Amino acid sequence: MIKRNLASLNICLALATFAGHAFAEAAIAPAAEEKEYTFMDSIKEGKNLTSFRLRYENVSQDGNAPLITPSQPFKDANAFTLRSLIGWQTAPYHNFSFGAQLIDVSKLGDKFNDSTPLTGPFNPAANQPNKLAYAKVVDPDYTGVNQLYVDWTDIKNTKFRLGRQQINLDNVRFIGDIGFRQVMQVFDGVSVLNKSIPDTEVYLAHFEGLRQINTKMRSSGALEVANIRYRISGTEFLVGYGYLSSFKDLGFGNAWFGAASLNNPGKLNINADQGNKTFGLRLDGIHAFNPNFRALYTAEYAKQTDYSGGDSRIDADYYKLGGGLGFDNLNIRIDQELLGSNDGKYAFQTPFGTNHLFQGWVDKFLATPKEGIRDTFVTATYRYDDFTFFADYHVFKADDNFYTVGSGTAKNGNQYGKEWNVAATYNYSKYIMAKIEYGKYSEDDHYAALPNTLNTTAGNGGRIRNTDKLWLTAMYTF
Repeated sequence: MIKRNLASLNICLALATFAGHAFAEAAIAPAAEEKEYTFMDSIKEGKNLTSFRLRYENVSQDGNAPLITPSQPFKDANAFTLRSLIGWQTAPYHNFSFGAQLIDVSKLGDKFNDSTPLTGPFNPAANQPNKLAYAKVVDPDYTGVNQLYVDWTDIKNTKFRLGRQQINLDNVRFIGDIGFRQVMQVFDGVSVLNKSIPDTEVYLAHFEGLRQINTKMRSSGALEVANIRYRISGTEFLVGYGYLSSFKDLGFGNAWFGAASLNNPGKLNINADQGNKTFGLRLDGIHAFNPNFRALYTAEYAKQTDYSGGDSRIDADYYKLGGGLGFDNLNIRIDQELLGSNDGKYAFQTPFGTNHLFQGWVDKFLATPKEGIRDTFVTATYRYDDFTFFADYHVFKADDNFYTVGSGTAKNGNQYGKEWNVAATYNYSKYIMAKIEYGKYSEDDHYAALPNTLNTTAGNGGRIRNTDKLWLTAMYTF
């Protein structure tokens, strides 16, 4: 039973944001060429921001539930949730347009741990107090403002947006809305997209607030975004980017730096400053040889270091290399992505990205282990009529060796595990979509967060356990 009524919300203007899918938007028309609407016309001729998504998610995970005495194996999570997005964006009126979108996520079945604590910090280790026995599905009940913004387009080939918004840049590895989860990630601030230079898009932004998928609002700093994309051809791009975060606390303290005060004498890692900056270059594209045959390729490198008082251990490299071929409706490629480690003290992180799409859908590596990760994977997609089929297979290794359960102080592990994922999507119409997805992660070396001499729960602590997940999704978009 849906517990909240969206109609009861009182909307108050907060901050909001610019580019929902910034680089997927059509070219910005010069202000002088825009059709001039009356105020009522601008409302009537606007666009709908409304959709409904019904999802069932099942999680079967090995290991024991936390803080249960006597210890008990995890119960399977069975999450049945409905996400309702209701919104509208007006057409331009005197070069201004306005967008507002409400969100409601309601549990129709709640046999799962949504990770939201009654009190205390929100972080990857947080738990819903009365659901400790269940595996996690981070889809909490929530009703609020998803987007609320004003756009201004009075400068030729330029659009400013002020307010709360979704953002998806490039392949959403570094900046994304985490749209797979029912509560999406949104940003509060101001941004600008300029297309004055031929074949070039310049996106700049300053954000001072962030709502995460667990509903937690973060405001302990700011995020500066610069993304410049040059179009080599209609399907090939060169992108340079810089992302500077002065957020001191994004909820990832122990997840980034290790348990307790490991490698941090006299200071708890949970309190370590997470300020960081990332600069990178990406070459990505599809090169068609003829209408039925094409090459796929990606080459990307980035460097991440501390910023604005961030912990000095933040120093790591990233790369992604890969390619493949496409024949008619079939694409096959092989890639390797490295999120490097700083000698086992810290690893490259992507706290603002849509991480569900990377390192497998089972979400065992949403925060990179401090020993880093080298993910080698094969992907295949095939489209037939209104159906799209997907499959991939991952082999996960560490960049720096890690402690294993029972190994004492020896770092003798580097094989995290393997994962495969499959999906089938059916587009009944442009409004209705249905999807089934399945992922299976299998553990190899038994990861331990600390040397066994320090970790009194080494049999459980830190292990990346065997996990299966199944998703059934139906979506209606206006």
